[in-house]
Amino acid sequence: QVQLVESGGGLVQPGGSLGLSCAASGYIFSRYAMNWFRQALGKERELVATITIIGSTNYADSVKGRFTISRDNAKSSVYLQMSSLKPEDTAVYYCNVRLGARNYWGKGTLVTVSP
Repeated sequence: QVQLVESGGGLVQPGGSLGLSCAASGYIFSRYAMNWFRQALGKERELVATITIIGSTNYADSVKGRFTISRDNAKSSVYLQMSSLKPEDTAVYYCNVRLGARNYWGKGTLVTVSP
């Protein structure tokens, strides 16, 4: 019963910061890379950040230098710390893991960047 539950979304002003969390269960968390995706209204879902099992990270060009992905294997959680937020960051943010050939998703948490 793989389950991913995001939290931390909300309304933030441009230039502000926000931290997202994803609590994972139902699999051995430490053995898999974790990802954050986002989907803005009317747009395709895009990969925002990845963290590997050894802690290496990758980011979309649009968020490099502003977002930081991290993980805590003891808590089976992955985080996304966002700073210098822009209106174009407004989206539903999803936690994701690929287990073998299957992708699993959380329900998402909405981040709205607006004055």
